[in-house]
Amino acid sequence: MSNFILPLNKTVDNLRRDPILDFQAKIRNIDDLIQLTFGEPGFTVDDRIKAVAKVSIDHDRSHYANSQGEINLRRAAVSYFNRHFQLNLKGVNDVLVTQGVSEAINVVFMTILERGDGVIIPEPSYSPYSTSLALAGGVKVPLDTCEHNFKITPELIEKTIDNANIPVKAILINYPANPTGVTYSKEELLAIADTLKKHKIWVISDEIYAALTYSGEHTSLYKIIPEQSILLTRLSKSHAMTGYRIGFIFASSELIEKMLTVHEALAFAVSTLSQDAAFAALTVGEDVPEYALKAYRKRRDRLLKKLTELGFESVNPQGAFYVFTKIPKSFGNNGYKFAVDLANNAKVAVLPGEAFSKNAKNYIRISYASSDSDLDEALRRMTNYIEKGTKYE
Repeated sequence: MSNFILPLNKTVDNLRRDPILDFQAKIRNIDDLIQLTFGEPGFTVDDRIKAVAKVSIDHDRSHYANSQGEINLRRAAVSYFNRHFQLNLKGVNDVLVTQGVSEAINVVFMTILERGDGVIIPEPSYSPYSTSLALAGGVKVPLDTCEHNFKITPELIEKTIDNANIPVKAILINYPANPTGVTYSKEELLAIADTLKKHKIWVISDEIYAALTYSGEHTSLYKIIPEQSILLTRLSKSHAMTGYRIGFIFASSELIEKMLTVHEALAFAVSTLSQDAAFAALTVGEDVPEYALKAYRKRRDRLLKKLTELGFESVNPQGAFYVFTKIPKSFGNNGYKFAVDLANNAKVAVLPGEAFSKNAKNYIRISYASSDSDLDEALRRMTNYIEKGTKYE
């Protein structure tokens, strides 16, 4: 609690800073630090997309946009995601364009939750989910996957609901997952969907890494149980457009209409310039994720091979661009201490596993999104650090 003269919102006053950002703040002043922390693609935005953004500026596309999203962008989104992921979206009224998925999550929580409602969040998980949930008055119902290959199962869902001491209103599922990179087969999702239909709870499906699935086809829960599902996605990861802040919510038109009211209060509309660039990404830039995927797959394989040689035990990522790995036994079981020492002495920044789950304290997360040169140099430094067992020189 803070000691302000005038009171604050108690929920906000009691919130802790996001552990990812908190760790970043602790190491940010270290010189010559290679960042393998954030999910920030090292690719530049495709020239075809940038050309459209420049035209948008020249044509003075600087006024308020349609609050639900420009009609041409929503039409392009329906076409693109139906074509690539067979979502069966009915039309432009099933789409809401948001300020990235960060805003989308807040919009969804604020729309469907009453204060005190429970939301199942499988862990390890992206930590800002919990902050958004608290701000909406919801309560996290954690589902630990650490002893189950980092995957949820119908049995784990049943057990979590049975043991919850509050009403469970929804489940938030992220796949391919941050931080582990695991994903699900169609058969696994069908079994999960049967359980969710039985319990009649909302399914918030965060599929922002869907285009970065390494083998097989990505199957969306929205395709399987559209009547219960709210699908979140964006262009930040697939098209390296993190700064453009474009997110999409797909849901029934009736639910989109309710969420639009919340979105208009939070942000009103996404910038017209960003929406024009997003339209280009979904049309002339449709092929961008293909070459990114090939590069990430090669980096993943190179990183996993080296980590295995150095004594790490890693989850094999099936998508996204992270490796969630257990630190070598010779360094103990404190991933936070290991990450701090690695930053200070090897000049390589990774994130401690406890930023994603209290049960993953002997893990770290390594992002291989930045660039080949950064990854190669980071692996050289890590090799020296591990082999010496002392600080990097």
